[in-house]
Amino acid sequence: MNDLFRLDGCVALVTGANTGLGQAIAIALAQAGADIAAVGRTAPHETLAAITAVGRRGVWIEANLDDSKAAPAIIDTAVAQLGGIDILINNAGTIRRNDALDFTEDDWDSVVDVNLKSAFFLCQAVARRWVAENRGGKIINIASMLSFQGGIRVASYTASKSGLLGITRLLANEWAARGINVNAIAPGYFATNNTTALRADEMRNRAILERIPAARWGDPADLGGAAVFLASRASDYVHGAVLAVDGGWLAR
Repeated sequence: MNDLFRLDGCVALVTGANTGLGQAIAIALAQAGADIAAVGRTAPHETLAAITAVGRRGVWIEANLDDSKAAPAIIDTAVAQLGGIDILINNAGTIRRNDALDFTEDDWDSVVDVNLKSAFFLCQAVARRWVAENRGGKIINIASMLSFQGGIRVASYTASKSGLLGITRLLANEWAARGINVNAIAPGYFATNNTTALRADEMRNRAILERIPAARWGDPADLGGAAVFLASRASDYVHGAVLAVDGGWLAR
């Protein structure tokens, strides 16, 4: 049974692997046996060091994920450097906070372009390669609690994460018969750079913790098991699912 969760011989491309959730996911996949292509603007030195420390190969692909037209080149570069690609993790994300009455077009576009548009076209680029090669693969989109809820002061983030969950289901419908698994992980409230403002706000921090049955913010490492499961052969019959890793937030 343990062999079903092994990723030996696989290559995973992880966007936004420099810190936080993406870093934790990349390291977990490497610990399960995968080589990692980390994609983003900033060199992920710490992530690559952790990957090589467990005996796996790690490379950085410098890319601006604001530009969806870069998607095919990102996939091609990963294949050229690591010999193939088996797993895509769309983790990179950004957020802007403002009242809906004051939200600007830049606040909207900067978030939707990274969180939704770029993610879709990376899915398309990798799936085109897999279809051409007559093989399957695994795609994991990192959704959010705001894929289910409205939130406040984060209009474009809510729109992008709700859209990403919808796209996950659409792509699963279209590609499941081709052996391509498209699923999502919806993290709850995790201690990352994106939640620094929330954790610093005493009232919001208390309100959030009071609702989480586990009574703590998530640690990025808490996502590792879910990512390995959805990337591995253990999830071969899982399509269009969203796995909430939220300390019980949605159950409350």
